[in-house]
Parts: sequence; C-alpha cells; structure tokens
Amino acid sequence: MPTKIVVLRNCKLINPRDIATYLERGGFSALRHARNSMTPEQVIEEVKRSGLRGRGGAGFSCGLKWEMAKRAPAGKKYLICNADEGEMGTFKDRYIIEYDPFTLIEAIAIAAYAIGADSAYIYLRAEYRYLLAQLLNAIEQARSRRLLEGFDIHVRVGAGAYVCGEETALMNSLEGKRGEARYKPPFPTDKGLWGQPTVIQNVETLMNIPAIILEGSAWFSAIGTQGSKGTKVFSVSGDVAAPGVYELELGSRLSELVVDLAQAKNIKMVQVGGAAGRIVPLSMLDSQLSFETFLGAGAVTVYDDRRDVIDVARRTMEFLAEESCGKCTPCREGTDAMVLVLERLASGRGTHGDIEALEDLSAAMASSSMCGLGQTAPTVVVDTLTHFRKDYQNRIDQSVYLRTL
Repeated sequence: MPTKIVVLRNCKLINPRDIATYLERGGFSALRHARNSMTPEQVIEEVKRSGLRGRGGAGFSCGLKWEMAKRAPAGKKYLICNADEGEMGTFKDRYIIEYDPFTLIEAIAIAAYAIGADSAYIYLRAEYRYLLAQLLNAIEQARSRRLLEGFDIHVRVGAGAYVCGEETALMNSLEGKRGEARYKPPFPTDKGLWGQPTVIQNVETLMNIPAIILEGSAWFSAIGTQGSKGTKVFSVSGDVAAPGVYELELGSRLSELVVDLAQAKNIKMVQVGGAAGRIVPLSMLDSQLSFETFLGAGAVTVYDDRRDVIDVARRTMEFLAEESCGKCTPCREGTDAMVLVLERLASGRGTHGDIEALEDLSAAMASSSMCGLGQTAPTVVVDTLTHFRKDYQNRIDQSVYLRTL
C-alpha cells in the first residue's frame, strides 16, 4: 500500500557530504522554528502529542522520556544518539547515516534544546567506523554554518559489543567502563551518563523529530494505528530476491514487506526484530507490523521452506550466548544451557525431556534476567516451540529410535 515517507525523505535526494544540498530542501528550518518560536516545553508537548515511540525495540514514549529528563533537577544533562545497531539483520541506521546525516544532526540539536542539554554523544557501532569521517564532516559543516551555536556533538565509536545496544551498558561504555547493564532504577532520565539526567534515543527515532516540528503532531499522529503512530523503517534480508531498507506505515501487513517489496517465495517463517525477535510462521504472514503485535528494532529475516527450524534457533542462541555480558546468572548460564540442548537436538542426539528443559530455561531467563538481552533471548526458542513443536518432537523421536537399533 502507498506510504508516507518520513524518515527516509531525504535519502539519495541530497549529497550527504554537502550541507548546501540539505539546506536547499529546507534543512535546519525545524531547528530554527523550535529555537525561535517554541519553548523547550512546547517542543516536548508537540512530540508527546505526536505519539512517537522509540524505534529501538522498547517502544517507550519519546515525549514522555524527554519530559522526565527536562524535569529532573540537575545542572548538567546529556543526550545520546544510539547508533550502535548491533541487532542481527539490522542495517537501516547505517543506511540513514550514510545517505542523510544532516537530518540526524538537526534532530539531535532539537532534542537537546528540548531537554536542556548543551552536549550530545553519538555512539557509533564499531563496524560502522567507515562512516565516522562522513559523520564528523557533517557535524563540522553544521558548526561552520553557525547552526550548532552553544551546542556540541561528539562521536564515540563502540568496540563491537552487542550488549551495548542496551542503554545502560552503552552509558558504561561511554564512560570507559566494561559494557554491562546497570540495575534500574534509577533510570537514565534521573541518573544516566556520569550520574546526570540523560535521554537516549536511537537513530531512527530521532529522524522523525524535524518532520514533527515542521508538519505538526496532528499530521504525524494521523499516520499508523491507534497505538502505533508514524512509519517504521525495516531492514529485510534472508531468503528474499530484493533485500534492502524499506519504510512503511505502522499497521502495514508483514506480507506487504516480505512478499510485495522484498519478493520472498516459499516462506516457512519470518523473524521480526533481530536475534531476540518474534518468529512468525507463514500462517500469520498477514499480521500487522505494530507495537501491538510485533516490531522490534526493524530487522526482518525471511527463512524459506528449505530451512531447519532447530538449526535457526541454535545459531541464534549461539550468538546471544556469545554476546551476553555475563553479569547476571540467568542470562550467562541460561544461554549456554540452551545452546547445549539445541546442539544436541540439531545433531540428532535429542532425548525426551529436552523440550521441557528449554521451556523451563526460557521461563527462568525471561522472568529473572537483569536486562533486555537475557529477558528476550529465549524468544526464538519459545516461538519456534509454539509454531513448530512437531519439528522438535519428530527430531527427538527419531533420535531416540535410532539409538535403540
């Protein structure tokens, strides 16, 4: 279905190395409008009314987060742009930075103005180091045009840790500490970077801000569904003929994305949201993409009918076990234990009780892990057991039978 383009509106229409091409398309007019015609409180209220929710996976109200940081009593406040994008199968933020760094810089400046921050950090994924020079060039061009007066944007490159996509682990990394999740509360809006109130938003979330300021909250909230406003950018890969980055209105059907746009055929299942994302079988392909259903950070991986469900679950869990920071026992030990069971099943050595063991591990990890990595790590196992339980049971029955011969 036709969709409004919000986030990618300038991609491949401007020269990402020349700010003049961005200014010709009205660039930085949203920042001027916010600074000259709106108070910080009015900017926050406009973002709240828009219904914009975080695009990094959690879906928390963007405006509410800004309001909490604005009201926090502190002399220094920070804004962090999470450009880590370590989720499996996600490359939309890379695409945005590569083709439109100026909208991101403008959005960061607006958000900083709203919460009262005079400096911001962009935390860039280690694998995106090749984009560092272009990003620094865009910041310097904005600074030389006096568009960032009284405000500094710093760029820091991560070290390749998946867990640093989690906001508190990211802050530890920025502070020069080991990338591990912090206990919450306190939340970052009260006590974040160096103990000061901090707002952390991912690249895609921020990219919506200039359009909201210029077009208005009513315009933005008219896009999408009742609980999911605006558009979503997806990275589609896997068994598809046309992998790539696509922007759709929230509420669009999954089939529109993977069949109509990415041209997938003979689909067995789709993983939506990355390594910790939901597994959607073929029978549910017409489900909506929204916060009310499943969404995640925007990674969509398609698996056709040649794929082995148990092998997909095993490889995913191996990744999560490798990337666990190890701070909390449920995640550290639970992911390793799951890998052992899944390896046994995948190699034809499964036994009766393996399914129950996976279910018990999943429940314990989801309820007692410290951060989102451990809490959502069992998703691939839980969902494949829900939709493809017969595959697991058949593999066990076959293994047990062969051992009796």
